[in-house]
Amino acid sequence: MGILLAIILFGFIVFFHELGHFLLAKKNGIDVDEFAVGMGPALFQKKYRGTVYSIRILPIGGFCAMGEDEEASDSPNNFNKKSVWARISVIAAGPIFNFILAWVFSVILIFMTGYDEPVVGAVEEGYPAYEAGLRPGDRITEMGGKNIHIFREISAYLQFHPGENVSLTYERDGKETSVTLTPEYDEELGYARVGLGSAGYTRADLLSAFSYGTYEVKYWIQVTIDSLRMLVIGQIGVDQLSGPVGIVDVVDDAYQQSRSYGVLVVTAQMLNLAILLSANLGVMNLLPLPALDGGRLVFLFVEAVRKKRVPPEKEGYVHFAGIVLLMILMVVVMYNDIQRVFF
Repeated sequence: MGILLAIILFGFIVFFHELGHFLLAKKNGIDVDEFAVGMGPALFQKKYRGTVYSIRILPIGGFCAMGEDEEASDSPNNFNKKSVWARISVIAAGPIFNFILAWVFSVILIFMTGYDEPVVGAVEEGYPAYEAGLRPGDRITEMGGKNIHIFREISAYLQFHPGENVSLTYERDGKETSVTLTPEYDEELGYARVGLGSAGYTRADLLSAFSYGTYEVKYWIQVTIDSLRMLVIGQIGVDQLSGPVGIVDVVDDAYQQSRSYGVLVVTAQMLNLAILLSANLGVMNLLPLPALDGGRLVFLFVEAVRKKRVPPEKEGYVHFAGIVLLMILMVVVMYNDIQRVFF
């Protein structure tokens, strides 16, 4: 059951990404040759108003074929014959739709479970926060120069800034106080702490679910960006990356651990994973790397500045090289996943 949920979850997130491309292409009058969910041989195909809609055998992706790699076409509605800004909107729509989906899921989850305000529930004696004067009831407003909206941002900041002193601002009785803390490494948890505990979750109404839904998406986007930063500077290795196999394993584990608590808990767990995956997919696709949406956007912005398109064959070579590198990375990631899950 967990594996089936993972396939449905990942498939829907990819479908929504491609739906963004599709809807903006249609809005800009661009020909869409095929809109597919899944990869590999087609299980089902139907042509409607010039577009082939298909479901393919492998539920690990999808695509919206708009002829963007074609050098020439007789159709006046070919992707490459539209204005550069129309094309930018179509390419950017996929990641943007991922962020929208993550926000919708966040609003639903927060309305169900509440939100974790950055209010201190406990301060452990002997830790830096206690020594600096923080007490239960204090509200954390800023950390490391960044505004804090949910309590998880505190532990996330400490995990992604190991060995650094932390500037922290808290509010008590309407007065703000700033302190500098030196986190202490916790051997059991494997990261540095300052000794602060959450006050728990606050019940949400619809309005607070909307606003804290935005903070939730912002949190996961920041976690993804910080993870990539640590990967680039070598603080985490490629062996810690996860692909489809790892995602299936995580979803299955979450299902197995929560199913005994009932449908609502399972639903909350799946929504939480969907938010993470959708925000992650949005960020990853915006990276300025060949073959990704971000890589295509780089070429389009260059065209917007130069007022002239980069020669299609040169752009094609760059994207092809990017695809090859991505395939190699996927093989490495899948190997890591298999090692982690089965051995």
